[in-house]
Amino acid sequence: MKLKFTISPLFLASILMAATSMYISAEDLTSDSVALKMEKSDTTSGNLISKIIRYFSESNKPKEAKKIDFSIIGGPHYSSDTKFGIGVVAAANYRVDPADTLTTPSFVGLYGDLTTSGSWMVGIKGAHIFPRDRRRIDYAVTTSMEPSDFWGIGYKSGARNADKTKYDDFHVSARANFMWQVSNGFFIGPGIETDYYSAGGDPDNPGLWEGEDRKTFTIGVALKAQLDTRDNLTFPHRGWLLAFSTLACPSWMGNDYAFAMVDINACHYRQVWRGGILAGQFHTALGFGSIPWGILPTFGGSESMRGYYLGRYRDKREADLTIELRQHLFGRNSIVLWTGAATVFDHPDELRWSHILPNVGVGYRWEFKKNTNVRLDFGVGRGTTGFVFSINEAF
Repeated sequence: MKLKFTISPLFLASILMAATSMYISAEDLTSDSVALKMEKSDTTSGNLISKIIRYFSESNKPKEAKKIDFSIIGGPHYSSDTKFGIGVVAAANYRVDPADTLTTPSFVGLYGDLTTSGSWMVGIKGAHIFPRDRRRIDYAVTTSMEPSDFWGIGYKSGARNADKTKYDDFHVSARANFMWQVSNGFFIGPGIETDYYSAGGDPDNPGLWEGEDRKTFTIGVALKAQLDTRDNLTFPHRGWLLAFSTLACPSWMGNDYAFAMVDINACHYRQVWRGGILAGQFHTALGFGSIPWGILPTFGGSESMRGYYLGRYRDKREADLTIELRQHLFGRNSIVLWTGAATVFDHPDELRWSHILPNVGVGYRWEFKKNTNVRLDFGVGRGTTGFVFSINEAF
């Protein structure tokens, strides 16, 4: 899944002037109340800039009286790949039972992007927490189209930068997991996932797809189990997340490519000194069978090995490790430093020290809402760099 915004460092300066801001709740969503608020706003308009500043200064304060605490932020960005564009990120926190203040709140994030290069993306991602956290539903739906580069399959293909070819990457992805808490912090349940990939355009080197269909549709069933002791889902300060999931896409479900995936994710968070949180993540994805090119395990983008192009290195199996220090500075401002490593491979006997790709980076955090950060990261890898703008932490 591509969840990546690439922006200039000037974004945070321009965002306060360019943002369209609002705050709504379930009680506000009637035509009469909207008209009344608009009329009141017209008669007491005041200064627009001061209203924007006041909005952002209060956006991270919990609104306990509101059923839905919703805010939106957006503005311009630029990169050499996508050129100029407009990105919007929204976040909402809510509780199914407002009286249950001990359970971590549910959240939903919406994002969208449109650029002059012709790329666009819309998506939604969230977790619905039932009262007393007895059940959970986590979900994500993304649709995107982006002029992209394809290096081929395998580590050696990704390392040969001169052989890459351009194509139009159209992707639709949807997944949902339904989990029950069977003991304290331990959840398990089934899921469903579907993906559609299309490599459009007129690639200069179609041989990089190694004869695979450039348009693929897959649907599969999943089983997910996780131990989750994090204090919150969007900006953990302490606790563990140990997650194991399997995905099966058999031919009898209509898949042209029959395969299975195993995904293992281990994260730990702990406070090391005042305002300092040490976070670590180990992740691996193991594929079996005939896996279509768009589903092959990879890394990069906004969630792992930031600074690497998402999808440059892809193969049947992938592993990555990241250690990150998150340090609060003052007010709503924080900084992060991270280091990491990753690789892709087909068989374990292909692993080489020279194939371990390094990653370091620095990032800025601004607390947009309580335990919800807007982040700007700059990552450096082997022969690559990149800016990423997103919401919530990378892991």
